[in-house]
Amino acid sequence: MRRAILRIIFIIAAGVVFGLFLPARSYSQSTFDDTYDYDNVYDGYDVDDYGGNPFENPDDEIQEDTTTKKPKVRKPLESYFFDDSVRQYHNFKWSVDTYRNRVKMSNIDTLLNNLQLDFPFERNGVGDAYQGPLGGASVPYSYFDRPQFQDFSFARGYYSYYWTPDNAPYYNVKSPFTQFQYYTAGQKIMAEENFEIRHAQNISPSSGFNFDYKSRGTRGQYEWQKMRDKNLSVGFSHTGKKYTIHAGYIYNAVLNQENGGVTDDRLITDTVIDLTKAIPVRLMDAENTIKNNTYYVVQSYGIPLRRLTDEDFSIADRSSVFVGHVFEYDRWFRKYNDTKAESGDFYENWYINPTITADSVFESRLTNRVFVQLQPWDRNGVIGTIDAGAGVDMHKFYMFDPNYFISGNRHEQKETSYYVYGSIDGKVSRYFNWGGDIMFHPAGYKSGDLQFGANASLSAYIKGRPVTLSGNLSIDRVSPDYWSQRYFSNHYVWRNSFDKENETRFEVKLDIPAICFEVKAMSSVVTDKVYYDENAMPAQHDSNVNVSGVYAYKGFRIPVRNSELRLDHRVLLQWSTSQKVIPVPQAAAYLSYYFEFNIVKNVLRCQLGVDGRYTTEYYAQGWNPATAQFYNQREKQIGDYIKADLFLNAKWKRMRIFLKLEHANEDMFGSRHYFTVPDYPLNRRIFKYGFSWSFYD
Repeated sequence: MRRAILRIIFIIAAGVVFGLFLPARSYSQSTFDDTYDYDNVYDGYDVDDYGGNPFENPDDEIQEDTTTKKPKVRKPLESYFFDDSVRQYHNFKWSVDTYRNRVKMSNIDTLLNNLQLDFPFERNGVGDAYQGPLGGASVPYSYFDRPQFQDFSFARGYYSYYWTPDNAPYYNVKSPFTQFQYYTAGQKIMAEENFEIRHAQNISPSSGFNFDYKSRGTRGQYEWQKMRDKNLSVGFSHTGKKYTIHAGYIYNAVLNQENGGVTDDRLITDTVIDLTKAIPVRLMDAENTIKNNTYYVVQSYGIPLRRLTDEDFSIADRSSVFVGHVFEYDRWFRKYNDTKAESGDFYENWYINPTITADSVFESRLTNRVFVQLQPWDRNGVIGTIDAGAGVDMHKFYMFDPNYFISGNRHEQKETSYYVYGSIDGKVSRYFNWGGDIMFHPAGYKSGDLQFGANASLSAYIKGRPVTLSGNLSIDRVSPDYWSQRYFSNHYVWRNSFDKENETRFEVKLDIPAICFEVKAMSSVVTDKVYYDENAMPAQHDSNVNVSGVYAYKGFRIPVRNSELRLDHRVLLQWSTSQKVIPVPQAAAYLSYYFEFNIVKNVLRCQLGVDGRYTTEYYAQGWNPATAQFYNQREKQIGDYIKADLFLNAKWKRMRIFLKLEHANEDMFGSRHYFTVPDYPLNRRIFKYGFSWSFYD
């Protein structure tokens, strides 16, 4: 506790010192929050700066005042990405689409809601099955949320932690923005910690830079369970009237000890052992290290087909042609270590060395692609944009192979893939949106791969509030990833020649935000599915598998005197025609019930409540440390357990604070089957606390 308090004091002091050295320049005197600014978006800009005559009589002779510095002309935000509704925000956040000349808007997290959800995957749907502590691997309960088509599949289990060029954040802020977050839990020897810092600053209304750094992990409640994920995203953006550039650097690292799970589940389910460190585990010196470096630049230039005037801050509503280029370099590295002395009989085979393992793999990808976007009329018109592009990916793979080692050559495989793609989308007023996209690999490493998608949405407005019905269709024919085809390591060796996977997905969703309601039906038919079987080896199913699901969200808001009772429900139902190939729980749910109330109006607001998570019993996927893959084990069914967390969230001006008793019901109602991944128990009851502090100038 003392150590945590000292860290908090240090972080606050560092924030104050850091804030003192930030430039005080501001484009607006307004506060920084997530609400609309209903004042004129150009408040603070003198019309005389744009050519108005500041003198009552222009014929009068005016003596220039050389002692006063002329006010600097400040231009408004000029961008074809952001319309007036977005410009009205004091601050906003987005990520860039690296294939199309588009951006994807998102929210800056300064709100009170969901502050208690410190695991990143807990905020999506009904959540994930995971290893237990913060920083471990996870896999979504929903088949339709599981990561697809990732080249470096060894990092797939950590998908919710790392940055990519497609989700790296960019900000536009009226004044410099800095945010610190620090959460901690548990005793010193098993402490769990989450530290985040982000800073964003505009150097002009259209240009800015930012960085986001996260360090999340634990020392572990059980032996040899230390985990740490580190993620850094540094970005620069300029979104001008015609020219736009997004450039960035990303670093992701996973540094995890792998204990292989407990040796006997009955030590958890049937026996009460006070010291978790006394429960034996399967591995005592295995380690997984994954590192990634990514550099990227996405830029485009717009050529209006009609002449612009000085009053035009955007070409979004003008006929235009855009040309662009994307450069991206990804480098992934993974190393796995263990010894025979501490692994025992966990692994059956020791192909390279009978006493020690030091497996390493490497993958890189150099991407260059060009694109053209035609905007026939209005960017939000019936035919808004038509996109076309072509690219080349140069892949490099490396792994140790004794056959190449004896000859003195490294087993370094080089592959090149060529592809073309296109898309079209549009809007009919605010009532109907539609779009479609296609990508095809005519030659190279992924020759014959085809991905097609189509979407449409229909909106109606009842008393000005939208009711939206939308649908999505995707048809994919893709090559299995490189590492499922060939791999040589100390414990596992395979060489496969799999066919391409074929999958057709369809989704229909009804969304009514005004009453906090959403429901969607999903269906997928997969042919030649590649998966990791009960032996943790890649395999391919030679027939069809159908997965169907229904997801629903409903929130209730019930006034209770000067407070509000909120009841949020997320429920997922799923059916798989082959649990052996695609295992899913038949039902999964996340419920959050809490009171929200003011202690001091407009100063201190709080939430007090409980979160509950549940899945039905099923053959959940197991985790294999040597391959860093979830596999379809068929020995144990787990689930049918409710995990409950008590929490208190508070927002005091610009600081958010949370207190949480995680797994509050541990060992309270008889059942102790708290596993979501076989052999990996969830954390026992643990008290967490932390804060998030934002600085706006």
